[in-house]
This record gives sequence, structure tokens and C-alpha cells, in this order.
Amino acid sequence: MPSRIFATALLAASALTCLAILPAKAAPSTSRGEISVAQVMEMLDKAPHEATARQVLVAYLAGVGETTGVLIRAARTTCQGPLALTDRAAHQALKAAARQGNSAETAATPLLVDDMIKRAGCSLSR
Repeated sequence: MPSRIFATALLAASALTCLAILPAKAAPSTSRGEISVAQVMEMLDKAPHEATARQVLVAYLAGVGETTGVLIRAARTTCQGPLALTDRAAHQALKAAARQGNSAETAATPLLVDDMIKRAGCSLSR
């Protein structure tokens, strides 16, 4: 089982590297190399009209969603509903962060994971 968890996490991490195929004019990662809210919001805006942005967005959201699912199962946490991440849910989760602060320096992934866990009603002990 641990090797399957590792393989799934590795696959998700590989999918996240797809962000490197975005054009040079794309929104930057954070100064710490994390995927920024600005990057994801840009992908969300471009995805309906640009195939590359759509592919990158799908790979990123799938990677975040699958990795979150693997970690929740590994932690043996119970949730009231299913873990899910759609482009609409991602937009809602990141919209407030984009308005509040420096979206180029705010990491998107932790916000999306937090939103997924809250919407699924998962109980995590911190």
C-alpha cells in the first residue's frame, strides 16, 4: 500500500510539472517556487479558449485532487461527503484570496486543499 501511495503522489507531482509548458508571459510562481493564486486564476481564465491552458489546468487540479485523496485515506480520516475539485470550486476558493492580497505570492495549492477538506466535511486533528 505505501508504494501505491508513493506512486500516486509521484504521478500527481509529475502532473504539476506540466506548468512549465505555459508561455513565458504567464503569471509567475511565488518567490518560493510554489504555484501561485495568480497562475491558477490565469489558467482558469484561459482554459475555455486555449487548449494548452485547459490541459495544464486539468493536470494541476487532478494532481491536487488525487494527492489530497491519497493523503486523506492514508490518514484514515472520515469525511461526510466526497472530496471533489472542479474548475468552478477552484475559482470560488481562490477568488477571495486573489482580492485580499498579493496573488502572485500566495500559494494556491494549500487553499485548494483546505477548501476540498472543508467542503467534504473531513475531520482532521491538528
